[in-house]
Amino acid sequence: MMRGRADENQKKRLVTLILTLVIFCGFLYVYSRKDGSSALEYGSKSLKKIGSSYWSGDDDADESSFKPGEDGEDAVMLKSIPVCDDRLSELIPCLDRNLIYQTRLKLDLSLMEHYERHCPLPERRYNCLIPPPPGYKIPIKWPISRDEVWKANIPHTHLATEKSDQNWMTVKGEKISFPGGGTHFHYGADKYIASIANMLNFPNNNLNNKGSIRTVLDVGCGVASFGGYLLSSEIIAMSLAPNDVHQNQIQFALERGIPAYLGVLGTKRLPWPSRSFELAHCSRCRIDWIQRDGILLLELDRLLRPGGYFVYSSPEAYAQDEEDLRIWKEMSGLVERMCWKIAAKRNQTVIWVKPLTNDCYMEREPGTQPPLCRSDNDPDAVWDMHMEACITPYAEYNQRGRGSSLAPWPARLITPPPRLADFGYSNEMFEKDTEVWQQRVENYWTLLSSKIKSDTLRNLMDMKANIGSFAAALKYKDVWVMNVVPKDGPNTLKIVYDRGLIGTVHDWCEAFSTYPRTYDLLHAWTVFSDIGRKGCSVEDLLIEMDRILRPKGFVIVRDKRSVVEFIKKYLQMLHWEAVATTDAGRDVLQDDGEDDTVLMIQKKMWLTSESLRELE
Repeated sequence: MMRGRADENQKKRLVTLILTLVIFCGFLYVYSRKDGSSALEYGSKSLKKIGSSYWSGDDDADESSFKPGEDGEDAVMLKSIPVCDDRLSELIPCLDRNLIYQTRLKLDLSLMEHYERHCPLPERRYNCLIPPPPGYKIPIKWPISRDEVWKANIPHTHLATEKSDQNWMTVKGEKISFPGGGTHFHYGADKYIASIANMLNFPNNNLNNKGSIRTVLDVGCGVASFGGYLLSSEIIAMSLAPNDVHQNQIQFALERGIPAYLGVLGTKRLPWPSRSFELAHCSRCRIDWIQRDGILLLELDRLLRPGGYFVYSSPEAYAQDEEDLRIWKEMSGLVERMCWKIAAKRNQTVIWVKPLTNDCYMEREPGTQPPLCRSDNDPDAVWDMHMEACITPYAEYNQRGRGSSLAPWPARLITPPPRLADFGYSNEMFEKDTEVWQQRVENYWTLLSSKIKSDTLRNLMDMKANIGSFAAALKYKDVWVMNVVPKDGPNTLKIVYDRGLIGTVHDWCEAFSTYPRTYDLLHAWTVFSDIGRKGCSVEDLLIEMDRILRPKGFVIVRDKRSVVEFIKKYLQMLHWEAVATTDAGRDVLQDDGEDDTVLMIQKKMWLTSESLRELE
């Protein structure tokens, strides 16, 4: 009798133990799913701020108690970073339509707000490495890449079919070729560019006009063949297009090695200061320029230099049907009130030119629309700033000099521009900055010499460009540089443009507006120290840098030794490897007591299992 009761008690304990194990295993499964290993849904745990140890899974860690390089950080147990689902191989976090759908943002589609930046909150960020697409290959080198890329790297061929009659691109086996055509220039961008120069009576049909035309904005650029063919004329274009129905046009541009940026003329100012471009171009860019009192055309006006040109190739310039005639009449009236004049008109293209001074604005009848912008309207404040339907008048030195007073290219690169005075910089400071960065860049290339050849690098980014001297030091290299000026520092981007270079404003607490795998080299001069001071996540920034860096690409970190040592902890989990580390020593640009350390990093080539199957 006693034995029967004992057996019964044993059975109860066994059942209780089994139930406990089942519940425990179920909890582990739910927790692992919640921890973001799927990486396809938003809402997985985001990286914590500096030192709070997302990697150790400690939600309750005291974020204020750790800083990069402090001894307390050594106690953190780092985990590997998961790889995102293959379906996220083209993720652009701040231009992700899935985020818009999931968060039910109320956006005005007619104003293109859904194509503007909408970044996920920290708790909704992915915490994983973006994988390359199946079959990914190291990109074809420049200049061959202008005309062909690997299809596997951007496996989207719908534009080849949709634009087959316009010679945008064609599929040829494993490659996609770019014949140089466009919606308005089926027979080649080179001939079209020469025709524009001819319309303006420029010598030798060369659009650079003896170096006076250097920076160009191409709006609605397609696959950026216009910008690609300008490069041989020593003209650099910022090719702009949204992440719209032609989703991958900017991705193709960057894969080709052509400067390009994802953005839209919607409600916010474009991320460039006033008077940045000598010429703006729209070839059937499908933009309604007369909407909202001409606000989009007035944004172009803000960006054009004194005497700048707007090249407009569109049916409204030549068609005779009732609707096109109405649009042409309204647009002609608008630009006349803006003091633009027709410089040339031929066939399907019209070219307007801006005035050199404010004289015309001052002579308009009182109450003429659009009005001049208020005196407290800073035309160079661009980050997350709404456009205004007003005319941006010129500064005093433009008025006195009857133009931008910039030297022609290439002398412009090393000539102190007038806007230096806006920051209290002297010509001597400009020249010293240029000299110091020339030496720094030479040292960088010496450290990289065993890893790079003359054609290894093409798309470069300077993550904290200041006045653009890093890019200026590369003038004899066959590269281009996206000069990024942090949004909360001095707005020196106008100096960058005045030197004949290009770039953008950005906040490195957020993701950059570009596709994954678009840059060959990232230069981070004190960027991590700055991020730490702002309280943003260094780990998030490292994952973002990995997203935009091409496999086998390079990172140059120039920062305090403590920061560099902190970053080294993450190299293995990012699949990066250190190429070289050196004490940079002191130079005149350092304003504190600690010497800089330079860390050279190379991203490894890695593929997911699906990619490997594709290659077999």
